[in-house]
Amino acid sequence: MTDGAVLHIRGRVLVGPEEVRDELWVLDGRVTYQRPAGVRDVRTVTGWVLPGLVDAHCHVGLDAHGAVDEATSEKQALTDLGAGTLLIRDAGSAADTRWIDEREDLPKIIRAGRHIARTRRYLRNYAHEIEPGDLTAYVVQEARRGDGWVKLVGDWIDRERGDLAACWPGDALREAIAAAHAEGARVTAHCFAAESLPDLLAAGIDCVEHATGLTEELIPVFAERSVAIVPTLVNIATFPSLAAGGEAKFPAWAAHLRRLHERRYDTVGAAHDAGVPIYVGTDAGGSLAHGLVAAEVAELVKAGLSATEALAAASWGARAWLGRDVLGEGAPADLVVYAEDPRADVRVLADPQLVVLRGRPVG
Repeated sequence: MTDGAVLHIRGRVLVGPEEVRDELWVLDGRVTYQRPAGVRDVRTVTGWVLPGLVDAHCHVGLDAHGAVDEATSEKQALTDLGAGTLLIRDAGSAADTRWIDEREDLPKIIRAGRHIARTRRYLRNYAHEIEPGDLTAYVVQEARRGDGWVKLVGDWIDRERGDLAACWPGDALREAIAAAHAEGARVTAHCFAAESLPDLLAAGIDCVEHATGLTEELIPVFAERSVAIVPTLVNIATFPSLAAGGEAKFPAWAAHLRRLHERRYDTVGAAHDAGVPIYVGTDAGGSLAHGLVAAEVAELVKAGLSATEALAAASWGARAWLGRDVLGEGAPADLVVYAEDPRADVRVLADPQLVVLRGRPVG
């Protein structure tokens, strides 16, 4: 497409779960459903259109050892872009990725600052490692550095116990989460086990990552309070290998991980049936590769979401949750075109025909 050309997409534009249009135009980087007058240079594409996909748990700027350089961060972001992910909620990163905001050719990132963890209770080089008395100060600091989110590590292995254990006392959580809310930020927490969840709920947590520890007693509370979960099932799939690697030293922890893995689909399915908000996240950037959003959508379908519900968790619904536009008149033209209807088979997401970022075709 030449500079100044207008992109015309015909087929089925999935504006929302129930709203479908026959065509749209991309003019000056924005969506319009009105045929532009007097335009001669037009590129027409046919297909099924979704808003740019969302990875609501991703770590640009991290690898398994901690922060990475800008060249590696750029490669990570470009991999996500090629998969159709145009909006990322970066759920904790030790790297400063603000420079990405100046790049029109990279996805938009909504940051949660750096992870906040208990001393020696998380992955090395990832988090601020502190004690409960400092939690509020660090939460306020990261709320001011981030883009409306703060990320806590709610539980991790306690080496003395030899199993997963909650990281923070309830009073520290209540004070810290209230302080984040006063700064206008929402708070999310990494949680594998059930033990950490009651205090987080009582403190007013907004979201829980992974949420493998959800129980029959807790799920209704999540639903009643609209506390979202981002299951990261492509990450939970690694639990058996993690358990095998740590079983000799921490057998109780390994057995716990296996139980959480075995019931992962039932856990997410029960949360969905109860009305808990669910969004797509891959946990890319630690040990997992970037660009796995299609695989995570397929995992949610295995857990019991319909194809349309799983698509919403990665597009319309996720964008609304994060306060971003979809495909309304005048919205930024961030969209992905597919050869077939993704509502009929979500595996189509793995093969985008065209990615358009801020009105510009990618690739």
